[in-house]
Amino acid sequence: MAKDNRVKSTNDLELKDRLVAINRVTKVTKGGRTFSFSAIVVVGNEDGVVGWGLGKASEVTAAISKGVEAAKKNLIKVPVRKGTIPHDQVAKFGGAQVYIKPASHGTGVKAGGAMRAVLESVGITDVLAKSKGSSNPHNLVKATMAALGELRDAYTVAQNRGVSLEKVFKG
Repeated sequence: MAKDNRVKSTNDLELKDRLVAINRVTKVTKGGRTFSFSAIVVVGNEDGVVGWGLGKASEVTAAISKGVEAAKKNLIKVPVRKGTIPHDQVAKFGGAQVYIKPASHGTGVKAGGAMRAVLESVGITDVLAKSKGSSNPHNLVKATMAALGELRDAYTVAQNRGVSLEKVFKG
């Protein structure tokens, strides 16, 4: 990947957070069982910026707030045009494989669970998505973020190739 699509500053962004999954983890010690929580959180401004984070704490609210802070450090910019993505994309993380495809206006977000949270946080309103393999929310979020991170719009392609925007569509 030649370009860096990370967002540098979060000061001017109004980020909305979405809770994807909470997992209760049990640690067995000599004194008995100790419970803690891990939370996967996705934040986005619904205008092309999204990030994910994992928070772990002994309280649910603390885990969520840690997840939000981690997500704010992990933001990427995604090219969204007319509510959809510029092209098809496949990505894999661990056992989860995702396929996202642009859709016409009015289709809606045809995705489930963890993928839906990420795609809606970006601001995508029309997309077709399919997940294969593992349905583990951790890996699905990471695979979806990888797919969104690899998206390129026509202007970026033209700039990288050093040709005009019209030539990208002809060739």
